Amino acid sequence: MNCQKEFFSLKNDHYYFNCASKAPLLKAAETAGLKAMNRERNPFEIRTDDFFNTSQEVKKEFATLIYSQWRQVAIIPSVSYGLATALNNIVGKHKGNAIIMEEEFPSGYFALERWCNENQNTLKSIPPNQTNSNGKDWNKNILEAINDETSVVLISSIHWMHGFKFDLEAIGEKCEHVGAYFVVDGTQSVGVLPMNVNRYKIDALICAAYKWLLGPYSIGLAYFNEKFSNGKPLEESWMNRSNSKDFTTLTDYESEYHLGAGRYNVGQTSNFILTPMLLASLQQINRWKPENIQHYCKELTTPLFQYLNNNGFQIGSEQHGVTHLFAIQFEKEEDISRLKEQFKAANIHVSIRSNYIRLSVHLFNDATAIEKLIETIALSTR
Repeated sequence: MNCQKEFFSLKNDHYYFNCASKAPLLKAAETAGLKAMNRERNPFEIRTDDFFNTSQEVKKEFATLIYSQWRQVAIIPSVSYGLATALNNIVGKHKGNAIIMEEEFPSGYFALERWCNENQNTLKSIPPNQTNSNGKDWNKNILEAINDETSVVLISSIHWMHGFKFDLEAIGEKCEHVGAYFVVDGTQSVGVLPMNVNRYKIDALICAAYKWLLGPYSIGLAYFNEKFSNGKPLEESWMNRSNSKDFTTLTDYESEYHLGAGRYNVGQTSNFILTPMLLASLQQINRWKPENIQHYCKELTTPLFQYLNNNGFQIGSEQHGVTHLFAIQFEKEEDISRLKEQFKAANIHVSIRSNYIRLSVHLFNDATAIEKLIETIALSTR
């Protein structure tokens, strides 16, 4: 696969390595959004089917991406909404525990902390080995922490700061063995790294759309397996009822929900502007395929990793990580501050997370951008 920068509207004199924070919109998503806004001028052009068809197509595209069925997918406004939905339908074991990784993203930590308080379960935050901080040890520590008392494991597919890759298949197997729910925040990998909810035995997969799904902000997607088929949603939207497509019978107050995960859709699921934009993005990702995107990122970043290794930089996830998101680790705050200023001067956009400079690449980055990145890092260390 070649660079696909022509599908985006990024400025030519800027070098964007921050998709892990916010993705640039695809041109196709921009077009879909503008078309949707223009339709809002004349609401009479919105038909009954329009309340349901686009959102259903979004679910189908996402289901293809994660090897699921579209009826198991719900449209949500945020990761925190999806996590709350999942956890509200999990009953804790008596004197049980819940597992989370150390330095999990705040939305996940706070959601599980509240759940533990409400279910009288102990929250266990699992760190990597202090003497040899790598993903292999971290996976081992997590697997050893999961036991018969574990009620739920909530984990990101990869670490959001430095790209450590967690062994979802092994963790899912262990969760199934001990009867624990497996909840995954896939925001930093789904769309750019292959994801199979069945292979990994994931019970709930939650994703924001505005990062690697290349979609707009304030919309996301969630997969819920059959364990959640009879659960309680956060809200009682009329659109989630089985008779919602017949506007003439809405006050019959149908008690049945749509099949599968339909009950968990956020209210106003139709979102006539955001859903067409997200649909365009998902369609393009499925055409590219995540495995091809990941391969491109690997080839693209090879010269960068070689430079960093040859010059003594600490790389957060080189051996046990992914190639679309990684970090350079620094011991001194002044080193990060100096490099940050150099990046700003060169129009290079990255994220600063703790003592890491986080870099994330995609198909809109090319060899010239990597060369500029290496040149700027070299300049800051002279």
